[in-house]
Amino acid sequence: MRDEEIIELYFKRDERAIEETDYKYGDYCASIADKILKNELDVEECLDDTYLRVWNVIPPTRPEIFRIFIGKITRNLAFDRYEKFHAKKRGGGNIEEVLDELQECIPANHNVEQSILANELSSIINDFVKNLPEKEALIFVGRYFYTEDISAIGKRLGMTNNNVSVALNRIRAKLQKRLLKEGYLAS
Repeated sequence: MRDEEIIELYFKRDERAIEETDYKYGDYCASIADKILKNELDVEECLDDTYLRVWNVIPPTRPEIFRIFIGKITRNLAFDRYEKFHAKKRGGGNIEEVLDELQECIPANHNVEQSILANELSSIINDFVKNLPEKEALIFVGRYFYTEDISAIGKRLGMTNNNVSVALNRIRAKLQKRLLKEGYLAS
């Protein structure tokens, strides 16, 4: 079934929309959640939460690219679930490592003003990634969206772990420079 047809099922409030979503994107969403949660039961619950969230936001939302839309929802819910269960056990995991790497580039989101500017920041980061050379974009998205470890990225792109690490450092420096230019970080 095409994405547009699935979205129409949501607009008609037809429960087949969830079945079709699971059939078409269940494995994709499960792989996103699994990279973050690393627990089969948590992944299943995350998928259930994803489908419920999609059901609740369509309508009125009409996603332009359904795959990205549902992937982002899954990712955000998986991160929320991860944070909830690991809040007291920081350190040692891949998620903490990924978040710590970006911490120097992305401003903390602890006050109301920064929360209001989150959409603008997201837009800047999306534009930043779109303008990266393809290989750098694949490295950045693999690491910071899909939370892949460095060795998986290296294997997928035919790079050494050291080359991936160096590339990530350079990309983060570029992002930091861009955010300084946009006024999101103090120099």
